[in-house]
Amino acid sequence: MTSLLSEKTAIVTGASSGIGRSIARTFAEHGADVVVADVREEPREGGSPTHELIERDTDASATYVDCDVSSLDDLEAMIDEADRFGGVDVLVNNAGIFRPEEYLEVTPDDYETLMDVNVKGTFFGSQLAAERMIENDGGRIINVSSTAGLVGNGGYVTYCVSKGALRLLTYALAHRLGPEGIHVNVIHPGGVETSMMEDAQMGPEALGEFVQAIPTRRIGEPDDIAGAALFLASDLASYVNGESLVVDGGYTHTG
Repeated sequence: MTSLLSEKTAIVTGASSGIGRSIARTFAEHGADVVVADVREEPREGGSPTHELIERDTDASATYVDCDVSSLDDLEAMIDEADRFGGVDVLVNNAGIFRPEEYLEVTPDDYETLMDVNVKGTFFGSQLAAERMIENDGGRIINVSSTAGLVGNGGYVTYCVSKGALRLLTYALAHRLGPEGIHVNVIHPGGVETSMMEDAQMGPEALGEFVQAIPTRRIGEPDDIAGAALFLASDLASYVNGESLVVDGGYTHTG
């Protein structure tokens, strides 16, 4: 295994399960120490907690911190935890929630709950990380959006709003933080085989039609997104900044 992230410290939010778990493990396999930040320690898909898996199966160090990304106090504790390994070099803002909805029935509380996690957490987590990265001559911020941040869907309007906000936040932060040596990019996953995909409540027939509309003819796996994150976190992407990387098997741009 290569050491693309040797001597780096990465924070991955929402890393107990799904895409975040795969990103954390992949980063560790390539040399990074990892702070797993989540509201639950146990993975939704079962198995060992992510930080224990990393310490058992790789040479990297890892720790878990209980973190609700909508809480600034929790975000500060998350950033402080990275100082145990030398300070944050890479922040992956992966934590997010999905909720199918009837737009005409969405309440202000519904809206605020989703936006607090999906947007506020990324906004202020990035702000806190950027302060430390500037002190350490740079770093990488990777936001995990969705193809819903590119294409609207009336079945989950608030989610689309939140993921579209992450795309523009990425571009604005790349412009603001690039001169400080911080690269900010965003990944837009398509359908990925995680518990969030199950939350979409897609029946067998609809799922089959969806797969047939994907040029690669399969649903994505968490490792597909982890590979993209590894690229953006490493020196392989040293001239990539303010970019949207769509990882959806070709679905969004070929329909």
